[in-house]
Amino acid sequence: MTTPRTGAEELGDPELSGTQVAEPGAVTIVVPTFNESGNIRELLRRITESVPARLPCEVLFVDDSTDDTPDVIRGAAQDCPFPVDVLHRDTPVGGLGGAVVEGIRKAGSDWIVVMDADLQHPPALVPELVAAGEGAGADLVVASRYIRGGSRAGLAGGYRIAVSRGATWLTKALFPRRLRGISDPMSGFFAIRRSVVTADELKPLGYKILLELAVRCRPETVAEVPFVFQDRFAGESKSTAREGMRFLGHLVGLRTALPMARMIAFGLIGLTGFVPNLLGLHLLTGAGMHYLPAEILANQFGVAWNFLLIEVLLFRDRRCHRHWADRTGRFALLANADLLLRIPLIALFVARLGMAVLPATALALLTTFVVRFAATEALVYLPRRRGAPRTAQADAPVGT
Repeated sequence: MTTPRTGAEELGDPELSGTQVAEPGAVTIVVPTFNESGNIRELLRRITESVPARLPCEVLFVDDSTDDTPDVIRGAAQDCPFPVDVLHRDTPVGGLGGAVVEGIRKAGSDWIVVMDADLQHPPALVPELVAAGEGAGADLVVASRYIRGGSRAGLAGGYRIAVSRGATWLTKALFPRRLRGISDPMSGFFAIRRSVVTADELKPLGYKILLELAVRCRPETVAEVPFVFQDRFAGESKSTAREGMRFLGHLVGLRTALPMARMIAFGLIGLTGFVPNLLGLHLLTGAGMHYLPAEILANQFGVAWNFLLIEVLLFRDRRCHRHWADRTGRFALLANADLLLRIPLIALFVARLGMAVLPATALALLTTFVVRFAATEALVYLPRRRGAPRTAQADAPVGT
């Protein structure tokens, strides 16, 4: 590690005067990496050329690689006029977003700039992000592809462009207030003041860490600067269908942070459970089974379906409180105990109100909804009381 650049040397960017970067404006550049060895030397070279000498700078790589990326970083760091460090994680909890959070915990500068290692985020923009934040008194500065002067040119193919645009519209529709003033919530290139981030409040999943920071940390003032999304310098894109599913799960987790939102999501998931439940009931009664035992058997299809969706989408961050077998048993017990209330209701609706079996089942499911939600949250997914013994080790959360 070398000594950071200081002094009254000339700025690297002729259009960036000394007054534009208020002092102290020290910056930690956090770069999450996964098998990016081919990009490291060029990235550090461009950072060296771009960051003004009067802007104290350090670069922290948080690495989840399975190749020689950490060794390449250590070798390239010897030629840098600023400190370069690498934190290698043996267990990549939270994916790329989790790596960024680890970098935030280690950062000691006034500003933290997050960027990718593949050079699709131009290092020359780092001083401008910090300058915009200091000049506007902003807590968060986003490099945006969707304001005047920006471009998504480096997104390869119409499919990726459509996915990016669709994800942007979806997130802004789900969080209209939290994302006000952010035209590009999918950007992975931004600067944030260290003082507004509480790392322990963050629950990252996948690679869209800006959304996590904007929603949970609630920066008061946001600024944007345009940037042109570049072509990848080397290596392959880490954007996959699996990452897309993790992103959707992350959206649900953020949107359901409040109890009322969780109950609504629980109800929507329960509605999807009507399909396997009623389909099973239709098949069993069609085969000649009496509707009451058919209800009990068909219920198991809906229980299994709902449990899978609740685990993946709704209570992902609470899965670590109990072992998966404990959660499964409790959920199944509650769902089937629900029959003690629901079956009499169905019988009442059929016998006294003259309803058909399928609508009577749907009405009974709706009637018991609130009780099922409260019991599921309290008895399956809330943490144990302190001091309560644990009979089995909880399974690792999604994203490990």
